Amino acid sequence: MHSTLSKLLRPVLLASAAAMAMVSVAQAETITLHGASQFDENHAFTRLMRKFEQLTKLYYAGEHELEFVMHLNSELGLEKDYVAYMNQGLSVDYAVAAPSHISTFSKMATLLDPPMLYRDPGHWSKVLASDVLQPIVDDIYKRADLLVLGYGGGGVRHLIVNKPVTNMAEIKNVPIRVMGAPIQTKLFDAFGMAPSVIAYSEVYNAIQTGVIDAAENEAAGIRQMKFYEVGPNISLTAHSITVRPLVFSGKTLRRLPEDLQAAIKQAGKDAGTYGRVTELSEGQGIMKELEDSGKLKTVLFTERASLISAAAPVLQEYFKDVGAAELYDAIQAIN
Repeated sequence: MHSTLSKLLRPVLLASAAAMAMVSVAQAETITLHGASQFDENHAFTRLMRKFEQLTKLYYAGEHELEFVMHLNSELGLEKDYVAYMNQGLSVDYAVAAPSHISTFSKMATLLDPPMLYRDPGHWSKVLASDVLQPIVDDIYKRADLLVLGYGGGGVRHLIVNKPVTNMAEIKNVPIRVMGAPIQTKLFDAFGMAPSVIAYSEVYNAIQTGVIDAAENEAAGIRQMKFYEVGPNISLTAHSITVRPLVFSGKTLRRLPEDLQAAIKQAGKDAGTYGRVTELSEGQGIMKELEDSGKLKTVLFTERASLISAAAPVLQEYFKDVGAAELYDAIQAIN
């Protein structure tokens, strides 16, 4: 009887085992993740994301195959569009985005890189390598449903002027183009300059025609837009060092296996470090290249400490307005 029962059950057990094997194979599927960039393969942001893809594959030891699809050259729109897509869990899973675009959801995102927040590249690097910015990361995740994996950026912004300026007296009342964020106008007012908001595409003509005498940008922008043709004197104020977060859709992340989530988080952190070093070092090289070829002249700004002092109360008020007064002190306390 026992032998007969075993014979009858054997096909059922074998069929069950085969079914379980088929389920296991089906579960080991290919996971496809989509990235987006406004730029081509050569841009620092795209290379940061390529490094993220490479490291994620390296760090992930799970059963699934990983496939990354990068949409280049604004194929899926601009950074503000990527942020909206990631918030909805559609079309884009990861991207590098300026804090201003994330601020549509989280006002605290703008606290990542206002002018004069960082004393110098060393301070900037130490802050980004620490966990002091975690309150901003938490707010972005809560309000935008985007996880900040790591920090790219590193573009050091200087004054572009049609005459040499080396100190506070020489920049007093100089008409300068600033970006549209109110904090920009407030800070350049505090520096004693005369800021006005002008579209980026109109800066060249505005300096050329005398509407303004100055603008501000990092090396890559100066080269791309040929600002040196109308503002050949670059005053090395280093008044702003950019932070460009690598962000991942929360809705996508929560659907992924936990071991893959862990790999993505570590890969994003390490790729951010790679991106910062890349952009910071390349910016110095671009500026030297332009100066060596006679296209511009760099001028030492001798009173940068005065810029920091002028900016401090404005920044303190700015952080206070968004409920993060203690965060400003914590950032400045890092040595």
